[in-house]
Amino acid sequence: MPNVRFIASLTSFFRALAASAALLAAGALHAQALPAGVHLGMSAEELRAVLPAAERVQRPQRLSGGLAGSWRAAPVEMAGLLFEPTFFFAASELRRVEYVATAQATPDNGAAAFAALVRWGRGAFGNELASHDPGSAYAAWVSNDTDVYVQQQAGDPRRASVRLVYKARQLRDGSEL
Repeated sequence: MPNVRFIASLTSFFRALAASAALLAAGALHAQALPAGVHLGMSAEELRAVLPAAERVQRPQRLSGGLAGSWRAAPVEMAGLLFEPTFFFAASELRRVEYVATAQATPDNGAAAFAALVRWGRGAFGNELASHDPGSAYAAWVSNDTDVYVQQQAGDPRRASVRLVYKARQLRDGSEL
């Protein structure tokens, strides 16, 4: 006859393990959201009020449309990689938040992290628009006035990376294209 206490203890252990896994999964999913209080359209002063530890970048990365990656925050762990957030401003407004992780130290060049972020995106925003080319993969979503995308670069193992980007949606008239 089986030991009833042993079975009860084993059942309790598995319930606790399942609850812990659920909490960890919920925390991992929350990690991909913008930091609490951060939203596109805010000023640099508002960003500093919400993220007092944010630091000004010495040499801002410049992108088209006048975007300058002028602020950064502490790295964030997501999907097993350490992502560095950069905050891009144009016309004194936050227009883009970019999380970038190097993945050359991983055996799969970031494929598992990319897949985890795509699963998160599906849960948060629905089905994605996806693209897969040799050495890169891309998944994108639209959420109200925000474009969100995840990108994996793995063509050159020395430069493998995974990127998660939130950016202000810009609609264009077809005549502007």
